[in-house]
Amino acid sequence: MAETDTQDANATQRTGQCLCGGVRISIGSARTHVGACHCNMCRRWSGGPLLAIDCDQDIKIEGDDNVRVYDSSPWAERAFCSLCGTNLFYRIKESQGHIVLAGLFDDSDGFDLAAQIFIDEKPAYYAFANETKTMTGAEVFEMYAPKP
Repeated sequence: MAETDTQDANATQRTGQCLCGGVRISIGSARTHVGACHCNMCRRWSGGPLLAIDCDQDIKIEGDDNVRVYDSSPWAERAFCSLCGTNLFYRIKESQGHIVLAGLFDDSDGFDLAAQIFIDEKPAYYAFANETKTMTGAEVFEMYAPKP
């Protein structure tokens, strides 16, 4: 998920888990900026807009034998807990960067909604009140798609 800055001055260590606790994650410098993705695939996967934090490669996973990965596109994959079905993260294949679902974290103090992507696919039935950076799907593909 695109962020307004790459280093968040408020970054702090965070922990989280899936619904059943079969997968635990820790992030050494999780950023506090939450991004929302409105693409059709994320909405289908999460049941609404995907709210997540770009944690790059700074992630440790306990219970990784319970993590299943779905190859969802040529440039990304999605992971979930095989025990309870909790969606865990979205991973960019080329960089191995993890975009971790915000709801997994045990503590969400200090989180702020900072960016929205695939704004051109957002359905009309909801809107966030927050002023955020926005990107269209074409802008996101240009930023993340694998280079030939």
